[in-house]
Amino acid sequence: MAKVIFENTKEEFSLPDGSSIIKPCEKVGINFACGYEGICGSCLIEIVEGMENLNKPTQAEEDFFGEIENKRLACQCKILKNTVKIKF
Repeated sequence: MAKVIFENTKEEFSLPDGSSIIKPCEKVGINFACGYEGICGSCLIEIVEGMENLNKPTQAEEDFFGEIENKRLACQCKILKNTVKIKF
């Protein structure tokens, strides 16, 4: 099981390895304005710890950001293993 920790709210969620992080993000109030398409930026998050535990950035994220080290679009993230700490 993997774990997502939200630094802002101190909430923690356990997820099966390989899961999308959309549901826990919705539970803490992160907005997904474009229907999880990765084009609006409403679900922009900062990865405080554990970037290596997420899937690689998608083409949608690369198109949106270019090269930014610790930012991701939550709608495009899957937690592969271990723990990821997020700030939003």
